[in-house]
Amino acid sequence: MPKAWVRERKRDYYYRLAKEERYRSRAAYKLLEAVKRYGFIKPGDVVVDLGAAPGGWMQACRNVVGETGFVLGVDINPIEPFAEANVRSVVGDVTESETVDVIRELLPREADVVISDVSPNISGVWELDHARQMDLAHKSLQVAVSVLRVGGSFFVKAFQGGMLVDFVYELRRCFDSVRFVKPRASRRESAELFVLGSRRVG
Repeated sequence: MPKAWVRERKRDYYYRLAKEERYRSRAAYKLLEAVKRYGFIKPGDVVVDLGAAPGGWMQACRNVVGETGFVLGVDINPIEPFAEANVRSVVGDVTESETVDVIRELLPREADVVISDVSPNISGVWELDHARQMDLAHKSLQVAVSVLRVGGSFFVKAFQGGMLVDFVYELRRCFDSVRFVKPRASRRESAELFVLGSRRVG
């Protein structure tokens, strides 16, 4: 691992803050900032977190939903368990249809919110990475509309590029409101942004 990369990471404000506040990843602050700004996760909510490993977003969600809510993390890799009884995880792949059935079995009721930080292995070839990311965003949307209650919200990672237009069009068919979110915790050089769909239509 290049020494310059390690030094830069250690200087990163959100990386240091995550260490201090014991979040499993700096990505927790991307979600927390968006929730603070738009209020789409509330105390008592049922939240499904797609691409949840190592669990930073799950921790952030638990801090918002409190003891009366429920958080389910889904990832192709196992996630280290949490002590809280209302935070669970399951191994699952958003590209496989049976994952929806597994999620439904574990939820106490329909989800209020689905969040997705699912990301492909980055190849460095922009066109390929953009296509892979947007395919995962579409797959995450399919999961979301299958488990969300009417009126629920969906927050998903996307990459800037031509395929984003079609994805947003699809989102607007499913949600009353669609907006772009670029949290301060996202690295400035990153092409990632997030899309928030609010108030799922029936």
